[in-house]
Amino acid sequence: MHKKYDIAVIGGGHAGVEAALIGAKMGKKVLLITQNIDQTAQMSCNPAIGGLAKSHLVKEIDILGGLMGVAADRSGIQFKTLNRSKGPAVWALRVQSDKKEYSSFVRTVLESHTNLDIIQDEVSGLVIKNGVCSGVRTDINGIIHSRAVIICSGTFLKAVIHIGKKQIPSGRLGEKSAERLSKHLRDNGFETQRLKTGTPPRIAGGSMDFSGMEIHGSDDIIIPFSFRNKKSFLRQVPCFMTYTNEKTHSIIAKNLDKTALFSGRIKGTGPRYCPSVEDKVFRFSDKPSHRLFLEPEGLYTNEYYINGFSSSLPVDIQKKALRTVKGLERAHFVRPAYAIEYDYFPAYQIKLSLETRNVENLYMAGQVNGTSGYEEAAAQGLMAGINAVLKIDGKDPFILGRDEAYTGVLIDDLITKDIREPYRMFTSLAEYRLELRHDNADSRLLKYSKKYGLLKIRELNFLKKRLDKIKNLPEIFPSVKIKKDRLNAFLENNGLERTEEGSDLFRLLKRPQISIETVLKDGLFEESGNYSYYELKQAEMAVKYEGYVKRQNDMIKKFRKNESIKLPPDTDYSKFKGLKKEAAEKLDRVKPVSVGQAGRIAGISPADVSVILINLKAAGKI
Repeated sequence: MHKKYDIAVIGGGHAGVEAALIGAKMGKKVLLITQNIDQTAQMSCNPAIGGLAKSHLVKEIDILGGLMGVAADRSGIQFKTLNRSKGPAVWALRVQSDKKEYSSFVRTVLESHTNLDIIQDEVSGLVIKNGVCSGVRTDINGIIHSRAVIICSGTFLKAVIHIGKKQIPSGRLGEKSAERLSKHLRDNGFETQRLKTGTPPRIAGGSMDFSGMEIHGSDDIIIPFSFRNKKSFLRQVPCFMTYTNEKTHSIIAKNLDKTALFSGRIKGTGPRYCPSVEDKVFRFSDKPSHRLFLEPEGLYTNEYYINGFSSSLPVDIQKKALRTVKGLERAHFVRPAYAIEYDYFPAYQIKLSLETRNVENLYMAGQVNGTSGYEEAAAQGLMAGINAVLKIDGKDPFILGRDEAYTGVLIDDLITKDIREPYRMFTSLAEYRLELRHDNADSRLLKYSKKYGLLKIRELNFLKKRLDKIKNLPEIFPSVKIKKDRLNAFLENNGLERTEEGSDLFRLLKRPQISIETVLKDGLFEESGNYSYYELKQAEMAVKYEGYVKRQNDMIKKFRKNESIKLPPDTDYSKFKGLKKEAAEKLDRVKPVSVGQAGRIAGISPADVSVILINLKAAGKI
C-alpha cells in the first residue's frame, strides 16, 4: 500500500461503517480495513434496527449525516412504533430488516464514495511513537500510514464462542478471532477486560407451525427512520410470538451445569438486560413462561431468529428445550445459539471525543468501549469519525451534551459511570427525555449538521423548512375556530361530553383524549393538506406538552450552568485539601472536563464537588 490516508478505520461493523463514511463525506481520504468484506455491516444478532431508546440514537445518527436510518428504511420488512400507549418521550420506532439487503445496501454506499477505500485484511498492531498513533500494521498490506486511526473491532478481539463445553476462537460463528491487536494495545498501556454476549438459534421457517401464535405486523401508517424517505421499499412480513413453558424450563434447569455460563468457563460479564434463556430460568424460577419473538431474517431466506432464546447450552439440549415450545415442536436448527466472550477497553481510557487519553490520534468506538447493540456502536462510530476529521483540521472536538442528545448521554455514561457490563441505552438514562424525543432529533441537532457540513445543502434546506412549519403551526391553531354545533358532533363521535361553547384547534389539542389523527379524520383543520403528517404530529406535541417542556428547559438551564464551569485537564486531584483518597483516584482516572461531569462520576458526592470548587477557586483556576 503506497497511499497515505487521513483516517484508517479498523472493523467493518456498524461503528466502522459510520466512522468511515462520515470521514469520507467530510472530505478526508479514508481506508476501511475489515477481515471479511462480505460481512460489512452484518447484523450479527437480531435482524432489526431501533427499539426502545435505541431509535433515538438512530434518528440522531440520521440528522448528523449517518447511514443507519437510511439503510434500515431500505431494508425494512416490518415497521412498528412501540410504546404508543405511553407518553411521546418513550415512543420508539423498530424496523425489522432483511439482513442481507441491509449489508448489501451499506456496502454499495461505501464503495460508491470516491474518498473511501476498503481492503480485506487483519490489523495486528498500530504504529505508535512518542504517544502518537500514525498508522496500522496489517498481515497482508504491511504498514499503512494515516493521520488518525479508529478502532471499531466489535466482538472480535481475542473472541471465543461457547456452545456447551465446546470453545471456538471466533468473533462470529464461522469467522476468525482477532488475536493480536488487544495484546498490542495492552503493551502500550491500555487496560483490557472481558465481556460476554450471546445470540439465539436460527430456525428454518418451514419447520415451524405458526397457527395459534400471536401475529405482529407493520403499522398501518409506516413512518421511516430517515427524513430522506417517505415510504418503505420492501414487502412487509409479520413476526410471531410464542412462549416457553414449565417443561422447557425443567429441561434447562436440569442442564445448567452443562452451560458455559454456569460451569464457570465464561469469565466475562454478560448483558443484564438481555440475559440468556438459562439465566432467565435460573433468576426467575417463579415465572412459568417467557416470551419468544420469531423474527424473519429476510425475504431471501426462511430462517427465523428466536428472540428470547439466547443460550450457551450444548446443541442437543438447545434442541430438546426449544422443541417443547408451542409451534416449535419440529424446529430444524439452521444455526445454533452460542455465547461469545471478547476483550474490551474500559471507557475511562477515552475522552468525550472518543480519542484515547494515552495515545494521540487514536479513537475507539462501539463494543470495544463496552457497549452492546448496533445503534450504540453506530452512534459512537459517527462521533469518532467526525472528531477524527476535526482533530486533523486542528479544530475543537464535537461534544454532545446530555441535554442535547441520547448520543451525549451514551458517551458521558461510558466514561463517568465506569461501566463493567455491556452498556445498553434506555430512556430512563436520559434526565431530559421529554426534550430528547426520537421524533425531534432535527430540531435538536440540525445546527451541528450545518456547522460541520454533515448534510447536503438541499437536505439542510428541507429540514429548515420543515422546522419552520412546525414552529408556525401552534401559532396557526388558535385561529382555527370550531363552532359549538360542529364541535359537539366531533365530541360525540369520539365518545366525549358535549360542551356549551365553541373552541379553537389549539385548545382542543390540549385535551389528552384528542389527537391530531382524530382532528384530521373529522376534517377540523382544512389547511392540513399544506403540511406533512410528521409536521402536524410535531406541532401537536408542542401544544400538548408546552408546560412540561418549559419546566424541563428550566432544569436544562441549571444543568448547563455546572457544565459551563470547566476543569483544567492537568488537575492533580490527589493534592486537593479535604478530598477523600478514593474520590481523588476516581477524578484523576476520569479527568472530568466540567464540574457537572465530575458530579456524575460514580462515587463522587455533592460534598466532593464542593471541595473541588473550593480548591480550584483557592488556586485561581476558576
